[in-house]
Amino acid sequence: MSKVVLITGGSSGIGKSVGEFLQAKGFKVYGTSRNPNRYPNSKFPIVALDVTKAETISKCITEVLKQESKIDVLLNNAGAGITGPIEEIPDAEIKRNFETNLFGPINVIKAVLPTMRQHNSGLIINVTSIAGYMGLPYRGVYSASKGALELITEAFRMELKGFNINMTNVAPGDFATNIAAGRYHAPVLENSPYKATYGDTLRMMDDHVDSGSDPKQMAEAIYKIIETKHPKIHYKVGAFMQKFSIVLKRILPDKVYEKLLMNHYKL
Repeated sequence: MSKVVLITGGSSGIGKSVGEFLQAKGFKVYGTSRNPNRYPNSKFPIVALDVTKAETISKCITEVLKQESKIDVLLNNAGAGITGPIEEIPDAEIKRNFETNLFGPINVIKAVLPTMRQHNSGLIINVTSIAGYMGLPYRGVYSASKGALELITEAFRMELKGFNINMTNVAPGDFATNIAAGRYHAPVLENSPYKATYGDTLRMMDDHVDSGSDPKQMAEAIYKIIETKHPKIHYKVGAFMQKFSIVLKRILPDKVYEKLLMNHYKL
């Protein structure tokens, strides 16, 4: 039987690319979206799910299990970007970002674990971010939410070992997707002390996404992980310098690394 893959946020961007790639490889793919009716031409079924609403998570899992009786792979891909000076981002937006990027994936994991445990097998892949390995200026909330998911995965992995369920992180760098359009941007305020530096950084971040890698690179990486018998704890996918920045953070003194980041962002 074909493996059944559930991809949250599977209607566009990385999720869509991964879903189409896996379907071409013979997997049975289900994607999710808050508004599945907007994607009538999807190459695989799109099921309604909002990771911030528990009732939709439960309903989605029930629907997929009704069709397939199992979920072999969960790709926790749904996420949201957020930018701004931490001082100026409204508390409600910070909480909303953590609801989407951390608590949402945790709750989807909780929903699929009973069926995976019943089948004594399963793989959960959490899409984090290279930004989750470091506190980036004007992306601090995003870095924190994705970094938290990285650490949650490390702990979860050990708790699930006895049930033959694997879990891993995949941290992408910048990819050419529509993530910037859906990102919450704190406005560049005319009287803000951060006006100049935040405005420049915001333009730089958008340029990085526009010139990012082909999402198919992520699809190929996800496929290889699914086909791996014993997945690693962490994977990084993206441009060499983005992945190398994690190595530099590990080996350089903290203040030297901080200076490199500040020079990069012209702060």
